[in-house]
Amino acid sequence: MKRNYPLAYPGQKIGLLGGSFDPAHAGHLHVAETARALLGLDFVWWLVSPQNPLKKNSSPLSSRLKSAKSVARGSRMVVTTIESDLKTQYTLDTLKALKLRYKGVNFVWLMGGDNLGGFEHWRGWKEIVNEVPICVVSRPTAGPKARLGRMARHFAGKRLPLSKAKLVATDPPPTWVYIPARFNPLSSTALRAHGKKA
Repeated sequence: MKRNYPLAYPGQKIGLLGGSFDPAHAGHLHVAETARALLGLDFVWWLVSPQNPLKKNSSPLSSRLKSAKSVARGSRMVVTTIESDLKTQYTLDTLKALKLRYKGVNFVWLMGGDNLGGFEHWRGWKEIVNEVPICVVSRPTAGPKARLGRMARHFAGKRLPLSKAKLVATDPPPTWVYIPARFNPLSSTALRAHGKKA
């Protein structure tokens, strides 16, 4: 099977938004668009996970890919199954593989604030922070506890002020920024529970 790798060139700033997208929703787009605008990213790649290790029994990859494509809008949003092509399952392995394949590209890991509180449960979470810069966009379920979580406390001295958000993509890791943007209440969990689409 032919592998489809997105195009990227040295010097570009690419945001990486990983997830199951089961289903994708406006909250994901909110994170992607907010980060792209404030960080000055060239593109945001939506990495549709073949199987999130922390989320069992996901819907088929094909349906989740279709869901992400229906939500990600604009030429700056690129929906991809590159993790399947790279045969990686964990974020740390994906980041290492992408950096090897795309020399000179400035990658930034994007995530909603609701993931910040449990970030220490990700395999090699400290290594992830040391691998690429991170941008966290606020989410309504995060609250102040997420910003006081283990990752936020451990790397408190590496957090950039919002006024310097555009520097995060080219700053050597570990470096991260928290964006207290407007809230979008949608979540994949809630949508699945009610059997709705985004």
